[in-house]
Amino acid sequence: MPLKPLIAGNWKMNGDTASLGEIEAISEVVSASPPRADILICPPATLIFQAAQTAAGRIAIGGQNCSAEPCGAFTGDVSAEMLRDAGATAVIVGHSERRRFHGETDSMVAAKTLAAWRAGLLAIVCVGETEGERLAGDHQTVCKTQLRGSVPDRAKAGNTAIAYEPVWAIGTGKTPALSDIASMHRHIRECLVERFGPEGNSIRILYGGSVKPENAREILFTPEVGGALVGGASLKAADFCAIFSAAPQGT
Repeated sequence: MPLKPLIAGNWKMNGDTASLGEIEAISEVVSASPPRADILICPPATLIFQAAQTAAGRIAIGGQNCSAEPCGAFTGDVSAEMLRDAGATAVIVGHSERRRFHGETDSMVAAKTLAAWRAGLLAIVCVGETEGERLAGDHQTVCKTQLRGSVPDRAKAGNTAIAYEPVWAIGTGKTPALSDIASMHRHIRECLVERFGPEGNSIRILYGGSVKPENAREILFTPEVGGALVGGASLKAADFCAIFSAAPQGT
């Protein structure tokens, strides 16, 4: 049976201690009126511990990236175990910005997914095509290849979510047609079921890419959309709350 929709906010390299007020505001809304979705905020690593303390279990807190290694001489890296120790329950891996600017390959993303599982974190594995790949008609092949290379064996609903983020829609204000979102999510679902059997039907597939209050409802009610990975609109409590309030009723 599918889980509740997952609405995750990715703050990227934004936020400081003053931003914890947004965490508190979101948590208060969730406490006052339990949402129809699971709510997650992924702040910068510097804020994870304080964010988890502020949220106090009312919403979940996650990381934006992790090392594949549990510990060692890896200056500047943060392990999945460190995220867990700081209060995180999930981590985003393979975001297109990590793939593009840090050269992360599918195999590297798969290793980070395994690290997330090792630490008991939900891995949100990102896939998505560039504008050129979509225009060339290669978008489904690109995403299938990324899924095959980035998601290890043993993926299941309890340890993995997939985030489909067309690269050309991230932070641009552009969003695909609802029919295109539905088509890609259906394709991803078929890939998951082909590989993982019935369990593939329960793994949540989030949509990401310029999700905002104005389009959240229509996106979240699109077939096979099991939530959203929200960028800029998650930085302000009012916008993010409007988005998760638009989610369909989960189980």
